[in-house]
Amino acid sequence: MTKRTRLAIAGAAILASLVGIAAWTTYGQFGRPKYTSPAANVATTIGGKKITIDYYAPSMHGRKIMGALVPFDKVWCTGANWATKITSEGALEIGGLKLPAGSYSIWTLPSEKEWMLIVNKQTGQFHLNYDASQDFGRTGMKLKTLTSPVETFQIELRSDGGNQGTLALLWETTEASIPFTVSQ
Repeated sequence: MTKRTRLAIAGAAILASLVGIAAWTTYGQFGRPKYTSPAANVATTIGGKKITIDYYAPSMHGRKIMGALVPFDKVWCTGANWATKITSEGALEIGGLKLPAGSYSIWTLPSEKEWMLIVNKQTGQFHLNYDASQDFGRTGMKLKTLTSPVETFQIELRSDGGNQGTLALLWETTEASIPFTVSQ
């Protein structure tokens, strides 16, 4: 092997190492988010009909949530990553909204004093791709201050007996909830 060939091989090896280091460093800085929001879901059967909610659950990680990470007076995807999806085998009445059986995305419009639940006809949207023209409707939610903080955002479907239930969103020290009825 000539000296020139050995130098070319050594140069190629050094270049490959530098490219690998640059790729690894870039991946560490930009490839993975600082905080991850894992997929989560909740399901229950009320009035003989299954209801499922699929969402992504962000955590506080020492951050201020309400009025900061979740801004007031702006539509929030009610979780992270992709729009939260509710699927029901039966028709639902949530507030004044009468939803046929099927799948919808749910969004919220939080403010300091009240929250609105938004039911959207589309599903599968990225969390910044809210389209108000696809809204099925909006309805007010009840707010409650929790006595201890909830680190990771969670959605609950509570059975209230018979065909009645409650949809609750819990994070930081806020619970926003709304009753619903399942019909055939």
